[in-house]
Amino acid sequence: MKNEKAKSNLGEMVSISQTEYEKFQSLESRLAQAELQNNWLLEQLKLSKKKLFGQSTEQAGEAVVEQLSLVFNEAEALDAKSVEDGISDTKVKSHTRKRRNGSIEDIIPENLPVERVEHRLPDKEQVCPVCGSEMVEIGTETHRALKIEPPRYSVVEDIYYTYACKACKTETDEALIVKTPKEPTVLPGSFASPEAIAHIMTQKFVMYNPLYRQEQEMNRGGLKLSRQTMSNWILRAADDWLKPIYEQLHRQLLQRKVLHADETTLQVLREPGKSTSSKSYMWIYRTSGDTVQPIVLYDYQPNRKAENAEQFLGGFKGWLHADGYQGYHKLPDRIRVVGCHAHARRKFDEALNTLSSEARRGSKAAEGVAFFSRLFQLEDTFAAMVPEERYTKRLEQEKPVLDALLSWATELMPKTAPKSALGKALHYLLEQWPYLIRYLEDGRLELSNNRAERSIKPFVMGRKNFLFANTPAGAHSSAVIYSIIETAKENGLDPYRYLLWIFQTAPKLAQSCDDWGAQLLPECAPEGCRCPDSMKEDECR
Repeated sequence: MKNEKAKSNLGEMVSISQTEYEKFQSLESRLAQAELQNNWLLEQLKLSKKKLFGQSTEQAGEAVVEQLSLVFNEAEALDAKSVEDGISDTKVKSHTRKRRNGSIEDIIPENLPVERVEHRLPDKEQVCPVCGSEMVEIGTETHRALKIEPPRYSVVEDIYYTYACKACKTETDEALIVKTPKEPTVLPGSFASPEAIAHIMTQKFVMYNPLYRQEQEMNRGGLKLSRQTMSNWILRAADDWLKPIYEQLHRQLLQRKVLHADETTLQVLREPGKSTSSKSYMWIYRTSGDTVQPIVLYDYQPNRKAENAEQFLGGFKGWLHADGYQGYHKLPDRIRVVGCHAHARRKFDEALNTLSSEARRGSKAAEGVAFFSRLFQLEDTFAAMVPEERYTKRLEQEKPVLDALLSWATELMPKTAPKSALGKALHYLLEQWPYLIRYLEDGRLELSNNRAERSIKPFVMGRKNFLFANTPAGAHSSAVIYSIIETAKENGLDPYRYLLWIFQTAPKLAQSCDDWGAQLLPECAPEGCRCPDSMKEDECR
């Protein structure tokens, strides 16, 4: 038996040369690299499909909620969906009839004008066909309908009379002539009105309706107003009347202690020294949630260099919420950059989306997302607290979660392929860690930079429609207009009525006051500029 077993073992042994062995090792290495590359390509394919066809939400899915309960072992994690939905039973009296959905009372504001049209029988039909007596009115039945009319165009003629003294003419042969003082116009030498400019700006920068579409719509209504004329009106009005308000808002912004920043690309066709296909950037800076009067400012720059942010934030000293762009980390020490946990979570969410539904349960990517979901859950419970109380609660409840997250990521990093989606998420997390934990320094700081991302979204939506700016001057004017409009929306103002008030008030105010821009800030706007009370705040924005 021993001899047979020895012969069998000898039969399994094969002698190969050193060259063949090295070739075999090389093939094995190449196969491992090809497998890694194949996995990476599959991850990219799944992410691309997710971006094209999947939901954009980053809310915790079933796998993450399950992982959350395993990691933190808390009962509320298992019931996360019911908490998010906020569903509660409502008792309704048995005799109360619920109003049907779609009722006109659900959509109209209280002060909407009502046009009444009365319908009566002709006099000859108000005679009783049975006895021939005259019939009397005994009641009415009302049908209500919403009436929407397209824009109506009209011409306003300001007629200024001239007066002369006939007595002086008789006695001295020279009449004293007095002219009615002319009201200053919004654009001297132009037939533009405040209403026209405010409407065109609102259509383009609020409703994302490019000038060429507005031109087509006006032409169909019989108004031959060219897009070039409208563009000139916008540029002049922005420079003359909106820019001073923008500069005043900029000065106020730099006095705050907590700000948010973000940037996105913009194509400018006639940028000196650059090709038409090159990228320019629209930066955004805004106040945080600790202020009563929010400010949102856009700043156009031809590049993404860090000195752009440093120049715009000259004199600012405090915390700046930003994403992981290294340019923010080059700012002076007086500016303490706070990282964004939403960006860090997004990396793990992308890694989770590269896995199949079965593989997501218990995966390391799901564990990573669970850590961030727990942090955001805690932040929701701290939302109504004053900053001092929130600061204490974060140290008590969120810091242990952060410590556990750091320990977990540090241990997992060496075991993960660097170029995989999970490896990139871990690398981003550890690289940004000093900035991600900085929000613990003050209760006014926030867990994410979502506030800036929400404010830059209107520009991104507009860019999808007008695609590019023609000149740098147009890009700068767009930054000013977007700033005024988005700041107005954040303060509960209707953009059209606020712009109209500015264009009606500024020309006359500028004649008597040097610092007139400060008197046209959103907090100075009259009550008529505010959104109707019946509208929700999000609808106004």
